[in-house]
Amino acid sequence: MKTTMLDGIMFANMLRCGAASLSAKRQLVNDLNVFPIPDGDTGDNMFMTIDSGVAALKQEADASLGNTASAAARGMLLGARGNSGVILSRIFAGISRGLEGVESADVTLLGKAFESGLSEAYNAVSTPVEGTILTVYKDAVIYAGARIKKGSTLESYFENFLTELHRSLERTPELLDVLRKAGVVDSGGAGFIYIAEGMQNALMGGEFENVQVTAQQSKTIDYSAFDENSELEFGYCTEFLLRLLRSKGSPDDFDLDSFKDHLNSVGDSVVVFREGTIVKAHVHTFCPGDILNYCQKFGEFLNIKIENMSLQHNELNAGKSYEPASKKPRKSYGIVSVAAGSGIKELFTSLGCDEVVDGGQSMNPSAEDLISAFRRINADRILVYPNNSNIILTAQQAASLYKDAQVCIIPSKTIGEGYAAISQLETDGREPDEIIAEQSEIISAVVTGIVSRAVRDTVQNGLEIKKDEYIGFVGDMIYNSSADKNTALSRLADELSPEQYDIIIVISGENVTQEEAEETQNSFAKKYPLSDVIMIDGKQPIYDYILILE
Repeated sequence: MKTTMLDGIMFANMLRCGAASLSAKRQLVNDLNVFPIPDGDTGDNMFMTIDSGVAALKQEADASLGNTASAAARGMLLGARGNSGVILSRIFAGISRGLEGVESADVTLLGKAFESGLSEAYNAVSTPVEGTILTVYKDAVIYAGARIKKGSTLESYFENFLTELHRSLERTPELLDVLRKAGVVDSGGAGFIYIAEGMQNALMGGEFENVQVTAQQSKTIDYSAFDENSELEFGYCTEFLLRLLRSKGSPDDFDLDSFKDHLNSVGDSVVVFREGTIVKAHVHTFCPGDILNYCQKFGEFLNIKIENMSLQHNELNAGKSYEPASKKPRKSYGIVSVAAGSGIKELFTSLGCDEVVDGGQSMNPSAEDLISAFRRINADRILVYPNNSNIILTAQQAASLYKDAQVCIIPSKTIGEGYAAISQLETDGREPDEIIAEQSEIISAVVTGIVSRAVRDTVQNGLEIKKDEYIGFVGDMIYNSSADKNTALSRLADELSPEQYDIIIVISGENVTQEEAEETQNSFAKKYPLSDVIMIDGKQPIYDYILILE
């Protein structure tokens, strides 16, 4: 085939094929994790990110390439999970920006749009690291773009693009020592290759329907839950994409703040974003028709979704996500933290967190999950504790999208850092910059050790590790391995000299028995009599023990 022009329908098919291709291979991507513990979730994060973009497309794709790219990019921005997922969403946000307003694109314009994706992705990361998905995408964009010439087709562009993707991925261990030592290539780069291969397959006439995409499964709604005797108690969850039209006024003069104020006057839980001439809105209201009529003063709808929230409320236990709007008095500061394990979540709630979002290793929340938590807090400023290095970028993306409060990210990378920071938090009469600086200083003084089971044989830091052994580590430094989790914890503690700290906190995971926890507490109390030893039943997955020294 010799395809010279790309339209919205073909691009939608390419995205669907890309998502399906990654879905089929995402466990392979997960298994490329550097650390030998079950925290490899890059494939899942990237898949859920691109699948959120696919889910945002209408069942019948828009023939306009610009419209299709914009809708998909918005879906990915809200659905982004983990560092690789956020970077992937920024790549497609840049591509969308490069295709804004166009009905179709030739290979030259597509190459420039891919370059826009490159700039957007690098700008999204405060300290770009070479040897990651960023490098793999960059090398391929430059290589394929340099080979566009008269007579080039989309097929030839993607052939060059994929050729360099593969070569660049093989070079990633040369750029990142941690990859070389682990004997793997970059997982994010590998995930992107599977997406690109799926997109190329669609370009060549392949069918995405042959592979089931599973992340966005629609659920059957029990309409009998709202019968002829029911009353509309919660109103309607109303979402739409509105295209601003010049025939109804200049899109350049559109006042987003005034638009948002109007939605707040007739509803609540309002979230409004603008991308180019498209406005994405979410509002809870009893009169969706009034809102739709108001919006048509400025443009026309690209899609609309209106759901009866009484049905959502009746099916909360089936996984529905509606929560009634907060009626709490507005306060100066609200707190959101991310954690896994019922015990740890209760701990953070007891420290004063308004919302504790499910997440951690192998279960990163999306930007939309965090935004939903922001909406439930009635505060002028919101402090967010990601408690995982792979969630910080997602939190930053959510903060940039949310406009109804000032969202500040506290850079906690572990549960220990988040616990220590929140337990010492003082907000009364203080400005965010002062709080962030103080919290960052507290975080820098905390040591968080982890004990977890190895999922494969490996050699790291000169230590030979066998599958199913327990390893004790801090950050990316593995200190020991043992057949027994308590032994691994004890040896890790010996390396970290807990006696130098006033407080020793040990959080036990879901696979730790009561006897093992009691043995740990008694042992630590005897070994470190001058320190306060606190034992917490965290019930967290993945990590058998979390050791916090402060």
